[in-house]
Amino acid sequence: MQLTSLPDQQTEVLVVGSGASGLTAALTAVDQGAKVLIIEKGHLFGGTSATSGGTIWIPNNHLIGPAGGSDNADDAERYITTLAESFSSPQRICAFVEHAPRMFRWLDEKTDAKFESLTKYCDYHPELPGGRPGFRSCQALPIDCDVLGGEFEMLQPPHVGTTAFGRINWTAREAHPLITQSKGAKQIFLKIAAKYYLDVRQRWKTSRDRRLTGGGALVARLRWSLRKRKVPMQLSNELIGFIVKNGRIVGAQVLNNGIPQRIHASRGVILASGGFERNTELRARHLPGPTTTAWSAGNPFNTGSATVAAMQLGVKMANLDSAWWAPGYKLADEDRARPMFVERSLPGSIMVDGAGRRFCNEAASYHVTGGLMARGYRASDGGTVPSWFIFDARYRGKYAVGPIFPGPPSFDRSIRPSMRAILRSAASITELAQQIGVPADNLHATIERFNAQAISGKDEDFSRGESLYDRYYGDPAVTPNSCLAPLAKAPFYAIPTQPCDIGTNGGIVTDEHARALNADGAPIPGLYATGNCSASPMGKSYPAAGATLGSGMTFGYLAALHATAHASTHDTARTAGEIA
Repeated sequence: MQLTSLPDQQTEVLVVGSGASGLTAALTAVDQGAKVLIIEKGHLFGGTSATSGGTIWIPNNHLIGPAGGSDNADDAERYITTLAESFSSPQRICAFVEHAPRMFRWLDEKTDAKFESLTKYCDYHPELPGGRPGFRSCQALPIDCDVLGGEFEMLQPPHVGTTAFGRINWTAREAHPLITQSKGAKQIFLKIAAKYYLDVRQRWKTSRDRRLTGGGALVARLRWSLRKRKVPMQLSNELIGFIVKNGRIVGAQVLNNGIPQRIHASRGVILASGGFERNTELRARHLPGPTTTAWSAGNPFNTGSATVAAMQLGVKMANLDSAWWAPGYKLADEDRARPMFVERSLPGSIMVDGAGRRFCNEAASYHVTGGLMARGYRASDGGTVPSWFIFDARYRGKYAVGPIFPGPPSFDRSIRPSMRAILRSAASITELAQQIGVPADNLHATIERFNAQAISGKDEDFSRGESLYDRYYGDPAVTPNSCLAPLAKAPFYAIPTQPCDIGTNGGIVTDEHARALNADGAPIPGLYATGNCSASPMGKSYPAAGATLGSGMTFGYLAALHATAHASTHDTARTAGEIA
């Protein structure tokens, strides 16, 4: 039976997606005087942005100087260009470097989105020309969830891996000493735990923390600003096609709670949805194999609806084989993978491939390490899917590993069942090798060589601990190298790790105004794209913490400025379903 369509809706700018990129685009458009409507595929808003750490990377921003740092556009452009190689365009890189600080200052001065510069959170490749030892990555200031009113229940909760103990929200400044067990960790733990558990009124209602931080704070601040401007947001609205007239996009065809509807947008449609990481078919077609949706830490609603609709329209695509990679694992009782962002940097751990050999600098950025795994580094010699994260009892006693709290081996029985199901432990390296299926002689040789280098403080094979970024999550109490310590105390542990992702970063090709391009490279009037449904302006690289959110928000800002400056009042015509 064919469903009856809902009545058409009218707006001027339609924003598809409710993450930070889409909300920034909506704020920009409404402040330019446009009538704006936001639609979101899921029944919760905030997308992967809300589930993330919420850091945004803005080179040369106005908070750097007052915080004690320095930056300039030339260095930022040089740094990104080196990393992006040929997978982005000079025009988009220049547009980001020029307009990211403007977007950021506008948000800070004209909206409720307030930030701080993370002075010690260095770029992921600070040793490259133009890299910086800190300041460029910024984080939204914490905010009380009450500003969202009843919408708080519809805000995507944070990824469990971005919270303390699976439920307490923390800022990047609070998380760092707790993760590395450095000075002040106990005091920070007591402070945030007391704030959470003493909030009796909130505890009676929900286990969710009233104090929003990271991605939750970023999305809440943006949405709070939009609520003040009375910008509507419709959930459970999936994009399935476009309304086109004379080659111009003048609206979208959606499923509103499963019922067809047309939304006319006279000034344009801004696609700001997630990638296709939850689409089995697209992953199999484009990402390096083996791959599965179970290895994604992204929003479960990110099935690539915007990407598919754009493909049907003939929009140009690029870098579909790329993602924001991260080593990680999937627990049976969770709906998304757990990336290992920091555990790999801490001393007393290594990663080995299927042959029992190290294959990387474990402390390198998660994107670099996960990318090596995804591409099957040394695939002919054991492969990297899975790889094994190995640590000893000393590491187990001091640092957290996902849901495993620090403690002695006698506490192993208290580890939750889903984690125990994948965790391997043994009294000897030989026994561990047997459990994980790697050659015992190779694993013995690997650990013996690593231990000798750890004692000397010099990783002669992969230079672990030499980059400032490596040491960011090292243990400052460990010398001479904060990322290196021998694996010498039994029992020994291993966790199978996969090339997981926090979202795909290839898709719709756009220009410096965020206009979607057709197969010939010409702009498609009225259609814009930003965020993970578009090909990242960073190419296949990940320059720093927040590079994905920072670029997505910047091009959402540029898309809205262009759309509102080039209004069209053409009548609507055929849907994309009628022409595709």
